[in-house]
Amino acid sequence: MLRIALDGMGGDHAPAAMVEGAVQCLDRDPELNVVLVGRPEALEPELARLSPPPGRITIHPASQVAGMDEAPGHVLRHQRDASIRVAFDLHKAGQVDAVVSAGNSGATMAVGMVVMGRLPEVDRPALASVFPGLSGPTVVLDVGANVDCSPLMLLQFAYMGAAYAERVVGLANPAVGLMSIGEEGGKGNHVVKQAYEYLKNSGLNFIGNVEGRDLFAGPARVVVCDGFVGNVCLKLAEGMFKALSRVVKERVAVSLTGRLGALLLKPTLSTLAKDLDYENYGGAPLLGINGVAFVCHGASTPKAIASALVVAAASVRGRVAEHVADGLAQYRGRLLGDNGAEERE
Repeated sequence: MLRIALDGMGGDHAPAAMVEGAVQCLDRDPELNVVLVGRPEALEPELARLSPPPGRITIHPASQVAGMDEAPGHVLRHQRDASIRVAFDLHKAGQVDAVVSAGNSGATMAVGMVVMGRLPEVDRPALASVFPGLSGPTVVLDVGANVDCSPLMLLQFAYMGAAYAERVVGLANPAVGLMSIGEEGGKGNHVVKQAYEYLKNSGLNFIGNVEGRDLFAGPARVVVCDGFVGNVCLKLAEGMFKALSRVVKERVAVSLTGRLGALLLKPTLSTLAKDLDYENYGGAPLLGINGVAFVCHGASTPKAIASALVVAAASVRGRVAEHVADGLAQYRGRLLGDNGAEERE
């Protein structure tokens, strides 16, 4: 049995959406148990209302809540009994196998890194996101944890993303691309140019630079970038899919021909909608910590929470943290020589 700690108080729709998402995930993964962390007086009524199978969802008390606008440092120093802190403490103690939270993302990342520690050779953990594409899913990282990155960090992201893509998403020997402003190796700023040189000698299936247009149709199944660029890409994609869906619905409704066409295309459109629905992916894994954690959107629905719990369980089974550590342990002496040490100084 797997046990996943869910921050029951985190997110815009907590605790109701958290509890409902926990209940929904039980049918999707019969080996998964959920530990709801938070204030029992808020969680118990929601749990009683939904009547889950006995024993598969338990409550672990935490008296404090990290507000969505609170500084991560304040949470670390002054909220040791915050639900997100308690969840990671349970993970550190081995009482749960992973942590999922839709709460304060900055606090989640900071607490996760402090409590669990970083994997060897990881300067900064990264958030990864799965983008739906015409040729299948693409793992993009970093999507917001690190605004400014060094070339060495981008190399680390590539190893972490490749391990996640292979072990969780199911992409064997995934092609890795570096986000830039042109396909040529000489394009981009200093950081991107140096990262390109590192990646050429990485032993990964590196195919060179990719551009923004390649995220949904290009050959790369892992795309590496700094957190500023990645977050812009993520928010742009979310907005684009919502706008596209609205335009299609409005245009179809204006004519009989459009409605008939939509009826004929309904199976195809339903499949497309499923592939493009971020709720099916749930959350972003925090790669590089010595454990398994997923950071969800603050506005996550129960469906998104359930998906995050299921994917977190898959990450545990796939031993993602171990495989990321193994990959990173090999690169320093074999690939970078003294470059990594010089860059850190």
